[in-house]
Amino acid sequence: MKIIFISHPEFLGSKSMPRYAGWLSKGMSARGHEVETWSPKAMFFNIPAPEFLKKWLGYIDQFIVFPIVLKKRAKAQSHDVLYVFTDHALGPWVPYVVKHKHMIHCHDFLAQRSALGLIPQNKTGFGGRMYQKFIRNGYTKGQNFISISKRTQQDLHSFLGDKIPKFSEVVYNALNQDFKPLDIADCRAAVSKALKSDVSQGYFLHVGGNQWYKNRPGVIKIYNSLVQNKHTNLPLLLIGAKPVTKLLEEYNASPFKDAIFFIQDAPDELVKKAYSGATSFLFPSIAEGFGWPIAEGMASGCVVTTTNDAPMSEVADTAAILIDICPLEESLQKQWADKAAAAIITVLNNPHERDLKIMQGLENVKRFDSEKTLDRIEDIYKKIKA
Repeated sequence: MKIIFISHPEFLGSKSMPRYAGWLSKGMSARGHEVETWSPKAMFFNIPAPEFLKKWLGYIDQFIVFPIVLKKRAKAQSHDVLYVFTDHALGPWVPYVVKHKHMIHCHDFLAQRSALGLIPQNKTGFGGRMYQKFIRNGYTKGQNFISISKRTQQDLHSFLGDKIPKFSEVVYNALNQDFKPLDIADCRAAVSKALKSDVSQGYFLHVGGNQWYKNRPGVIKIYNSLVQNKHTNLPLLLIGAKPVTKLLEEYNASPFKDAIFFIQDAPDELVKKAYSGATSFLFPSIAEGFGWPIAEGMASGCVVTTTNDAPMSEVADTAAILIDICPLEESLQKQWADKAAAAIITVLNNPHERDLKIMQGLENVKRFDSEKTLDRIEDIYKKIKA
């Protein structure tokens, strides 16, 4: 079978989506399929210009040049090719090959929901609303879909409206790195060296970016409650992007900021060790498409705390400490953080409960085996291609 993957352009600097496309491509190639990957190339984007113009030059490459290239290249292909869009956000290009065999992978519809005013925590401007409509007008012309969670599938069907897809199935994401329990003392020593601060007794951990739904300020609120209520004197470590203003405000307001550490651009090996060495991993996201770090933390033998809402609860199943979503009203957030801290410390102070969560987590992540996931996706591709 010949598969042509259509992916996001690498010149935009995104890592997760090109990595996902590469995982699919490598997996299908290893299974004996003929594979190509098509994506916009930087032409106008490479023209020397002020930074504020770069986005618009990139749009020319993506939405004017690439459709011409896509149509021309597709005409030269035989009709037995399967076109696979590695993200539904590539929707503007779907109409150019929709008459051929095709598949659209769907990740999260948070930007789509925000553009329709469905997420009060993330308001979208006029330009963003028009851009998301442009995307929606594309992917809704598709026929076949794979969603990474049941929540994503529900969102997809709501955006399709009265249109019933020919094929729509959920295939959970897979762990694409070798996460596993490591020696705790060695891991904490490595983290201590990176921090230049002793964390040999343990620490609370968060891994994630500054997207609104990651709720990094909420992580600090929970940590404040843990310390204020004398549940712990362990530090907090946040691994991810450079803190933005809102997060820095939360950090500076914390009476315990001297015990809060940020690590940026952490290499993969350090992240793995940070997971294994953590006393508990805090992941109170408001929303997600899937929630990779939940599975990564569990696979590393860490006690995971996350939100009791899909898809986080789908990924965690019963193997995590599940807490409520952080309320939008600031007046209610202290009460939310106190309740979350109490739930966390109840498990951590009970060795049996703590060990049970770790064992349940290690069993739970077997659902996200990379090879089994690729086998399932391959079966679906063959079904669509038949």
